[in-house]
Amino acid sequence: MTDPGKKFRIVKFLKIIISCAVLTIASLLTVATIRTLSMDVNAGLQLANWEKTTNLSLVLDRHDREQLFANLKDAIRIRTVSYSQTNLNTSALLLFDSFIRKAFPTVFSSSKVKHELVANYSHLFWVQGSRPELQPYMLLAHTDVVPASEDDAWDVPPFSGEEKDGFIYGRGTMDDKGSVMGILQALEHILIKGYTPRRGFYIGLGHDEEVNGLNGAVNIVRLLKERGVKLLFVLDEGSAIFDGILKGLDGPAALIATTEKGATVLKLSVSMPPSHASMPPRETTIGILAAAVKRLEENPMKRLFGLGPEGGMFEHLAHKFRFPLNFVMSNLWLFAPLISRIMERNETTNAFVRTTTAVTMFNAGVKVNVIASYAEAFVNMRIHSAQTLKEVLECVESTVGDPRVKIEVVYGFDPLPISPYDDTSFGFQIIKKTVLDMFPSMIVAPGMCIANTDSRHFKDLSGSIYRFTPSIYKPGDAQRFHGINERTSRENYEGMVQFFFRLFQNCDIKKLPESHTSVHEL
Repeated sequence: MTDPGKKFRIVKFLKIIISCAVLTIASLLTVATIRTLSMDVNAGLQLANWEKTTNLSLVLDRHDREQLFANLKDAIRIRTVSYSQTNLNTSALLLFDSFIRKAFPTVFSSSKVKHELVANYSHLFWVQGSRPELQPYMLLAHTDVVPASEDDAWDVPPFSGEEKDGFIYGRGTMDDKGSVMGILQALEHILIKGYTPRRGFYIGLGHDEEVNGLNGAVNIVRLLKERGVKLLFVLDEGSAIFDGILKGLDGPAALIATTEKGATVLKLSVSMPPSHASMPPRETTIGILAAAVKRLEENPMKRLFGLGPEGGMFEHLAHKFRFPLNFVMSNLWLFAPLISRIMERNETTNAFVRTTTAVTMFNAGVKVNVIASYAEAFVNMRIHSAQTLKEVLECVESTVGDPRVKIEVVYGFDPLPISPYDDTSFGFQIIKKTVLDMFPSMIVAPGMCIANTDSRHFKDLSGSIYRFTPSIYKPGDAQRFHGINERTSRENYEGMVQFFFRLFQNCDIKKLPESHTSVHEL
């Protein structure tokens, strides 16, 4: 017979378990709801009582505006292409040097500005401030560009600087001559107005960023180290204002990258004695290597979403998403695994989820009737902030799992440290204020640069390195970087000049005001 008491105890136990589960779920949902309703991390500094409020305005007449665009077009026409670390278009780099001296005569003649060439082709400017006790900052950009061919179906020739439908086309408009010219144009205008900055600053224009910056940026860093320079913050390219790219976000968002992914290029190779195609071995070098590469593609690196700066980015953006995304984004502590599975389905957002793997070159064979004795492939990997180069190499070796495949590191480095972005972080908050001066309703958030920039070489000079250009990018624009039909709109480029014109002045405060930001952490 069934024991009624035992049955009662089982039912009671199940009720307790179910009640606890319901209570736990209700508590989690309550906490998540409160967090969703109370979080607005973007409110704050634009409302604060800033030390300095009477800045100069840059008002451009028609002639000034057309000259501004003409200068950018002329810069695009100079083919400062970097093909490799040992193959740069040095004649074009010298021509670009002559060009900027003519385009910005005030910059090169002002007693407030010291200019020097570094490693023959890079440029270092020091703009002296009236208050030498204020720590300087630095702006970075680069004059070189990647190759572009007129055979690649561009709408206009890639080095023509041609304007079409309000856009200026050409290699370098986005990466990175827009920044080069925008910074120098803003400096030219502010010097003409007689402005003397209180806080001195440096401008570094590297000439070989597209091939790792080992002569340009590295030598600029060496010079500054020799002079004992320590920088308050560094601002380089690497992120922007994104409009319509993050689905479900209400309006555009300015993402200031506080770090960039690490990177490595691996060489995979297989060797064996050559043989005739009429008597093939069971496995060939090409087959063995192809199988190894296929395993890498079919077994991506583990998901790491939420363990790097992307977590802070989405929490800053959460209140601008529509329901239910605002609820999900406000509570990554609860929903990160779900979000990562959704994001990995898209090639753009997948870059925020994990270390990415891209097979970029595969070489083998010398003749159609000879079994290749040697095959090699190159794999480009961008390392997530929560992983190290050493961990990535261990994962690759485990995934390849074939001792016949030799794995070598061509080059590699760990992800960059995450720069601060709290209310006391001078560089981040000054950049944020400058964005909000131009776009008062803009949402500003920390982000992550999924590519690499010259700024990584400056980590010994500053713990606050940011990557941002004030250009608005829409769906499809990301594919223009290093791709076809690279372009910038008139509005984007003029906005860039205005941004740096304001930034020079905003940096002249001695310290940040007390923040009014309300951030609720539960």
